Amino acid sequence: MNVAIVDYGSGNLRSAAKAFERAVAEAGLDMGVVVTADAEAVRDASHIVLPGVGAFADCRQGLIALPGMVDALNQAVIKNGRPFLGICVGMQLMATVGREHGEHRGFDWIAGEVVALKPDDRSLKIPHMGWNQLNLTRPHPVFEGISENAHVYFVHSYGFACADGAQVVAMADYGGPLTAAVGRDNLLGTQFHPEKSQATGLALITNFLRWRP
Repeated sequence: MNVAIVDYGSGNLRSAAKAFERAVAEAGLDMGVVVTADAEAVRDASHIVLPGVGAFADCRQGLIALPGMVDALNQAVIKNGRPFLGICVGMQLMATVGREHGEHRGFDWIAGEVVALKPDDRSLKIPHMGWNQLNLTRPHPVFEGISENAHVYFVHSYGFACADGAQVVAMADYGGPLTAAVGRDNLLGTQFHPEKSQATGLALITNFLRWRP
């Protein structure tokens, strides 16, 4: 089995790969970790990770520019049900539409829109950057064993407004509620960066690699 971390020119690929390699080693899993821009490698992977840093539209264009990648993601994730983890903008791309610098179509895997953060407390800075506490809204296998008051690391200016609250897995607070994780079926997205979230992030990555939805 291989976990494919999609390389489309936008993401903390080195830190993500190191975190996944560490999780594989410490959990004694018989898995390889590959960072790849090759659609066939993604199509053949047992687990797929889509990282993302930057603007929604730029990340979307980066994916589209890779020959066959969008089709490979749809086949592997939606048709074949492979476990999928979207991180930060990788999670946001799962939405119906992104509204950062215009209106841009997402994958529409989880209905909702990506909108600018507007904290009630105007002294709070945007982007939301740093550690914040999770509020788990429902059980999920990838969050098994993770403490209700666990802290994770965020860096973002836009957030996922999910159309169906039942598909929200975790929330956080930053001058008002914000979506920290969404999921359905074999899909999971985290607005925070598990690869930067120390022990909690490593536990989440390990759970994801063991996940067989």
